[in-house]
Amino acid sequence: MNAVTFQLKKVCKDTKARRGQLKTPHATIETPVFMPVGTAATVKAMRPEDVKELGASIILSNTYHLYLRPGHEIVREAGGLHKFMNWDRAILTDSGGFQVFSLGDLRKITEEGVTFRSHIDGSTHMFTPEKSMEVQNALGSDIIMAFDECAPYPADRAYVKQSLERTTRWLARCKEAHKNTEKQSLFGIMQGGMYPDLRRQSAEEIVEMDLPGYAVGGLSVGEPKEVMYEVLDQCVDYLPKDKARYLMGVGSPDCLFEGVERGIDMFDCVLPTRIARNGMALTSHGRVTIKNARYERDFSALDAECGCYTCRNYSRAYLRHLFKGNEILSSMLLTNHNLYFLVHLMENIRKAIEEDRFLEYKKEFYSKYGRF
Repeated sequence: MNAVTFQLKKVCKDTKARRGQLKTPHATIETPVFMPVGTAATVKAMRPEDVKELGASIILSNTYHLYLRPGHEIVREAGGLHKFMNWDRAILTDSGGFQVFSLGDLRKITEEGVTFRSHIDGSTHMFTPEKSMEVQNALGSDIIMAFDECAPYPADRAYVKQSLERTTRWLARCKEAHKNTEKQSLFGIMQGGMYPDLRRQSAEEIVEMDLPGYAVGGLSVGEPKEVMYEVLDQCVDYLPKDKARYLMGVGSPDCLFEGVERGIDMFDCVLPTRIARNGMALTSHGRVTIKNARYERDFSALDAECGCYTCRNYSRAYLRHLFKGNEILSSMLLTNHNLYFLVHLMENIRKAIEEDRFLEYKKEFYSKYGRF
């Protein structure tokens, strides 16, 4: 039995948008879902209680960062990541692959794995599929991701083909090395760059391993959004209909709608927390840059249509005052709002799918939100 199972509940008429349910050891997750990112065992500027209160049932944490600090053995000794960070709902950990490959000149790729230098102190380390599984097993997350090679954009066909085939071999090693199958489930990752036939090849190879879920990797790496959507149009159907589908690193409102429309079930992105720390809010009528002078005497709520703690209690003028004064509370309140906004956007999307009006809701949202 897999520790994580997915049940497809409904497909919306005239689209591939899906309504499902993902059952994990720590939570039952309604899909499609947006997962807040808690890179270093914390969602920045948020208490775990606040993340739960806004409705999140699953978060993502980062294997690479937790391996370097505090170290996976310390997390294991603490009783696992859930206990260490006081989070009793589901956790997905990425494999560390994307972070390692983004180090550029600080890393070297071989068939065995990737040798890299820590961005913290310059020390040398090696991540292999086996090491990634060891670290993620120690962390104890509900969903663990395979160690893969994320090809850059742009990249020539020969390199992408070599890369995806190595990713397939690494997935087989991950599956063999994964030791905690009763409590954690391994998801595979499709690669193949922007080449439709290579995407198909990757999907066919990883689906043969019969895992409980699959991710679409290698997108949102610098390509235009239109290219990403075109690739999704071509490759999502290569993945099984009865397994969870996860689009990695994507979380702007337009990308959530476009991904759901193409049959994606799970999303994550640092966007809502990162832009909050820089004074930007996602609202039903588009982005608000709170430092702008126009909000100095604006005593209305950040978003009149939002029910989050921030919008119920504070004005734009006050939020601007906090941001201009470099107050910590600015990041806390804007992060709370942005995460609430996306979590409840997905709730509305799920309802629209259930009522067979996804495209209608998408059109309504876009007409109010304006330019992305």
